[in-house]
Amino acid sequence: MRIEALAIICAVRGHGEHGAVVRALTPDDGLLAGYVRGGRSRRLRPVLMPGNLVHAEFRARTAEQLAGLTVELAHSRAPLFAEPLPAAAIDWACGLTAAALAEGLAHPRLFTALDGVLGAVEAAPAARGWAASLARYELLLLAELGFGLDLRRCAVTGAESDLAYVSPRSGKAVGRDAGVGHAARLFRLPPFLRDGGAAGWDEVFDALAITGHFLARDILVDRKAEVLAARARLIDRLRRAAE
Repeated sequence: MRIEALAIICAVRGHGEHGAVVRALTPDDGLLAGYVRGGRSRRLRPVLMPGNLVHAEFRARTAEQLAGLTVELAHSRAPLFAEPLPAAAIDWACGLTAAALAEGLAHPRLFTALDGVLGAVEAAPAARGWAASLARYELLLLAELGFGLDLRRCAVTGAESDLAYVSPRSGKAVGRDAGVGHAARLFRLPPFLRDGGAAGWDEVFDALAITGHFLARDILVDRKAEVLAARARLIDRLRRAAE
């Protein structure tokens, strides 16, 4: 097996005295794992950071064997780790990707979206400029893994307008009138999560409440749930930024 691809570093774990096992997202082959010889060296540590874009080459004698991986830096996002909020965003987005995806399954839309989110974190002067895109990335990941939410029509009436809520049980939208008397048990549906566009802080936190609920319920279960601590840190920092 030999794969050469542009890849986003998603997770790095030390292996042995000097090496590292790296999980990286590629456009056509999905999430791949590889062993980087000397991955904990002073030269490679700045390269093998979550969020960095690398030219990667995976080589293995069989499909079952952990591939050897060599990398060349294509674009560094390491400077963002000097700031707590961007660092938390990168940790979560990449950690979620590494925890949620099975290896070797192509998700080209997720590769493009993750690169877009990381680029937004890098480019925006404030978190409000990228927080909405992070919520939409979580929504896309749910859909890619078969847990997509139906936000196009009301689950009760079938109407496609005046949608105000999301059911925490079904993941379907609920119209404003249909939700009367039940609002306390439903999530508020921010328009941007369905239609795109700008979002204020209240809308961002409403969206993150929705995606966080379904990620924890349907994807990040058992051992994968450990990654949710990174999400909690990120949301805490976002709330402080909003204040």
